[in-house]
Amino acid sequence: MAAMKPRIRRGAVLVLAGAYFLLPLLASFVFTVHVPGRGIDFEAYTRLLSAEGFTESLLLSLGLAAATIALSLLLAVPALIAVRIGSPKLRPVVEVVCTLPLVVPPIALVTGITTVLRWGPEHLSRTPLYQTFIAVQNPSFPFVLVLAYTVLALPFVHRSLDAGLRAVDVPTLVEAARSCGASWPHVVLRVLLPNLRTSLAGAAFLTLALVLGEFTIASLLGFRPFAVWIVSISGSQARMSVAVSILSLLVTWLLLLALSRAGTDTPAASAKPRTRPRVWSRPPSPALATSPKES
Repeated sequence: MAAMKPRIRRGAVLVLAGAYFLLPLLASFVFTVHVPGRGIDFEAYTRLLSAEGFTESLLLSLGLAAATIALSLLLAVPALIAVRIGSPKLRPVVEVVCTLPLVVPPIALVTGITTVLRWGPEHLSRTPLYQTFIAVQNPSFPFVLVLAYTVLALPFVHRSLDAGLRAVDVPTLVEAARSCGASWPHVVLRVLLPNLRTSLAGAAFLTLALVLGEFTIASLLGFRPFAVWIVSISGSQARMSVAVSILSLLVTWLLLLALSRAGTDTPAASAKPRTRPRVWSRPPSPALATSPKES
């Protein structure tokens, strides 16, 4: 009976947590399919693919997420590895710098970005940088959002990678690889990154969730990714906006599940290790044990 009580408690906690997350989704789904006076109607879901701006905004958000993941990992991975190997004393400084975006409100960040974007074309109109300011604000793919999202995702990327680097003996792996003649790119790509696969997947996991749900910066800068598109249609098509929100949650969960699966070991790696066959030895017979002289 004593062993059953912890199981009952864990089951009760899981049931309450599942109800907390699933009941609002169930209520939202009922709202999208139940039309007063008409009964059950799935029109809110069938009209999604033909809705204006749905495909474009979803593809834009996915592209921004992929670019943000690539840029944040490209910045964080070499920096944290260099600090881990060469300057461990700088680790608190890097941690403080990477967690600063949690202190700065997004509205303050977007105000600074807007000021810079307005100041640049006015003062740099006769320099090559003018075209750079214009290119980063291209509505088809606003790279300025990638820069802003990278700053916002930096604390989560740092936490995930720092935990992975702590769990791995990085100096020993690097010294062993270098002593075998491996170059630094080979050490990073073939030795360290495979050991950080779970941490990299976790960082990508958090960055994807952040980008797909971010609204403030994109809206104030005048761009229209998926989250902004959902809000824009909520006034005139309430059921469709809720249906899109439910589908976006499902798409996000599927992408996060794929990233989490990518960070886990393959079944072959978790299989039982092969054991060496046991060789049974028996003592030599007396006839073979005698030396030639004795014979």
